[in-house]
Amino acid sequence: MSRTLLLVDDDALLRRSLGFNLERAGYKVHAVATAEDALAWLKINQPDLVLLDITLPEMDGLEALRILRREWPSLPVILLTARRRELDEILGLELGADDYVTKPFDIDVLVAHIKAVLRRTESPPQPISLKPITLGDLMLDPQTRQATLRGTPLSLSPREFDVLYLLASHSPQVVSTEDLLTQVWGSEFEGQPQVVYVHIRWLREKIESDPNHPERILTVRGVGYRYVPLENRT
Repeated sequence: MSRTLLLVDDDALLRRSLGFNLERAGYKVHAVATAEDALAWLKINQPDLVLLDITLPEMDGLEALRILRREWPSLPVILLTARRRELDEILGLELGADDYVTKPFDIDVLVAHIKAVLRRTESPPQPISLKPITLGDLMLDPQTRQATLRGTPLSLSPREFDVLYLLASHSPQVVSTEDLLTQVWGSEFEGQPQVVYVHIRWLREKIESDPNHPERILTVRGVGYRYVPLENRT
């Protein structure tokens, strides 16, 4: 079955060219010029993936991504950008982009990124164990994907849950950044390790009393992270 892509780019020539080539590659493509049009279309349609240009008129792609992540948190998004500044990439990761492709790009490269993101999001890696975990005041149930802290439900994205579950299932041992990338994002992930750093920061904001001075998710410099229940701190 053909996958549907939403292409958001204000360059009319690029929209036509990409639309034509992506349809030749077997995808259905709906193309719009603005973030506002994309958001309106998404209210009544459900694509499999969004190709989102960063530089858009009026509302830019990063602001649109903030809204996408709030309204459609599991919808895969690939950012298209002509900007090569690392700050843009890190900011995009913080907002939850699944991947990046920098203009100009070859259509075969873009299709490879699309296929990789769809594979990861449609068949996300499963945690090593499917048993519920209780560590002090933290409870994680991978069957229901529910997490609670001190009895209060946590609002975690699928990847936030998987990162926390992986850390908790190995507690108090260290889990390397490479292992987090492989087991949560998959061995085919072509993005940057910053995606791990960002998800760790998001988790700290949700479970730490002071995210700037974490007591649960501890950094082991040059290696990775470990989860330590508060009553087991050393």
